[in-house]
Amino acid sequence: MAGIVFLNTTLLCSPLPCLTSSQLHLPLTRRIHCSTSTSTSYPAATDKLPNSIDFSVTGGAYDFTKATTSLTNELITSSKKVTLLRHGLSTWNAESRIQGSSDLSVLTEAGVEQAERCKKALENIHFDQCLASPISRAKQTAEIIWQGREKPLVYIDSLKEISLYHLEGLKNVDAKQIYKEEYRIWREDPANFVMNGRYPVQDLWIAARDCWKEILLSPGENFLVVTHKSILRALTCTALGLGPESMN
Repeated sequence: MAGIVFLNTTLLCSPLPCLTSSQLHLPLTRRIHCSTSTSTSYPAATDKLPNSIDFSVTGGAYDFTKATTSLTNELITSSKKVTLLRHGLSTWNAESRIQGSSDLSVLTEAGVEQAERCKKALENIHFDQCLASPISRAKQTAEIIWQGREKPLVYIDSLKEISLYHLEGLKNVDAKQIYKEEYRIWREDPANFVMNGRYPVQDLWIAARDCWKEILLSPGENFLVVTHKSILRALTCTALGLGPESMN
């Protein structure tokens, strides 16, 4: 059984007028199980696995009636919990610029403070490993949160943000005016969004599946993942068996 915990840096780590001070001390989380069963009866630890196992669905080894599409096509040997975390406020977030895979946007002072508050909120939770995007704003966030822990941070390219080519660096309002049709399709029909001869959202889904496989087949049971908004959406949707059309 694999589970996902979602943490939002803004909600968890910065004061918001819609939340009381007591609520701000509680991690705001949402959990999704990647495989489920309608039965409350699970095989005992001594039960033998069936001779023929369908690895194409989660829970295939136990014939779960509501299994979802497998993220690994292999049997996971232990339960996994993955905490997904978005980076703190960046300079281009503050300026409403399209970031994509650009490495020019870094954490603002508020973003650093958010990361520090997340570090405090997570300090009593054991993680076997922290995986992060190597792009600066996520890398900075991960370094702050992971500081003082023994194991090294692991940076993987499959956690990079979506590539948006010539839209990157533009303010949203300008991109909407200059590249009207591309911007519209990106926002309204992401699965069919084409740029520079590629389908960026479809590429992102491939990266998300690769990332899940790397996480779920790694040793350990509790993982922290620090990355970006669009790849987080892709990770969430692929875990639920949803396609690129579910991006927005």
